[in-house]
Amino acid sequence: MIMKLLIPVAFGLEQTTKRQLFSLGFDRAPAENGRIELDGDWNAVAKLNLFLRSGERVLIRLAKFPARTFDELYEGVYAIEWENYLTMESKILMDGKSVQSTLAAVKAAGGVAKKAIIRRLSDKLRTGRKTFAETGARSIVGVSIFKDEVTVTLDASGDGLHKRGYRSLAYSAPLKETLAAGLIDESFYNPDRDGEKPFADLFCGSGTLPIEAAMKALHIAPGVNRTFDFEHWACAPKAAIAQAREEAKDSVLRGVKPDIYGGDINPEAISIAKYHAKRAGVEKYIRFEVADARKFTSENKYGVLISNPPYGERLSDETQVRSLMRELGKTFRALPDWNAYILTSLPEFERYFGKSADKKKKLYNANLLCGLYAYFGKPPKTDGKRR
Repeated sequence: MIMKLLIPVAFGLEQTTKRQLFSLGFDRAPAENGRIELDGDWNAVAKLNLFLRSGERVLIRLAKFPARTFDELYEGVYAIEWENYLTMESKILMDGKSVQSTLAAVKAAGGVAKKAIIRRLSDKLRTGRKTFAETGARSIVGVSIFKDEVTVTLDASGDGLHKRGYRSLAYSAPLKETLAAGLIDESFYNPDRDGEKPFADLFCGSGTLPIEAAMKALHIAPGVNRTFDFEHWACAPKAAIAQAREEAKDSVLRGVKPDIYGGDINPEAISIAKYHAKRAGVEKYIRFEVADARKFTSENKYGVLISNPPYGERLSDETQVRSLMRELGKTFRALPDWNAYILTSLPEFERYFGKSADKKKKLYNANLLCGLYAYFGKPPKTDGKRR
């Protein structure tokens, strides 16, 4: 059964996520309103959930129709063939939003939609029941209304795809896993092509960037250590997820030795980072150490530095952050052939860093508008290819 699938994507990572989709074999994936659309069956649902690095969720689009009244919303939702996806035991949770629409009351719209779902199931499954026990598998139904057009979805992921399963300990201002993976894929860090070219994060915090870099280098599927809601649905064939997990197992590279470094001045952060790396199964591939970013040096002529330094809004006084960025700029200038990518919300970052970026991109980190500043080093003079 071919379905319409939607992949919500964080602002600024649309093209990065589309490239990931292309590498997974999805060659047609237009983006609209922060979502990437594609066609796929249950095998595609399983593969996307397991392998997609930067997408936020995998949604099954069930319907799209205009609605300006609750009656129109009810009729549109009732017309969906819910009996093909849900059962009398399904635990139905409603999620929704409304933008520039007459039906602005999201909670009320969700209530109307749920009544329509239960009525449809009662009619088609001939139960005669108006309420369900909802003790079975979770099914999150999304009702998104944009300019009076309703999109109804079923969330195949459940928990967001950033929840890889390895990060369990709290630490200040963590970087979301999907964003970290997107930053890495935006960079020139390509271990498949460049072999042991080093990767460094000088402000690693709880370890997300180095861990995601290691998972990329080792071809570890991001979702391999977690489950997804669709796995528990009666309508989803068990063979789909079993096949995807077998593919994920077979894709892991066993003999590679990536050169990955994570440093942080806070010993607690390094302790947490090591624990998370162990949970992710990549602890032996990352060198973590308590270190001052301003004193970082490397014997490697070429490398990739990606960091999410402290923000004045979140972790410390902005004056201190500006001073730190000046020192970081000096550190980077001592690595002239490295590529660097700095994510920060600091105004006029380039001024304090002491160098104009070769490329800039706007991204959001925890709802905070940031800039990703990219600096390109000289390519190695080996085979004429950029490394």
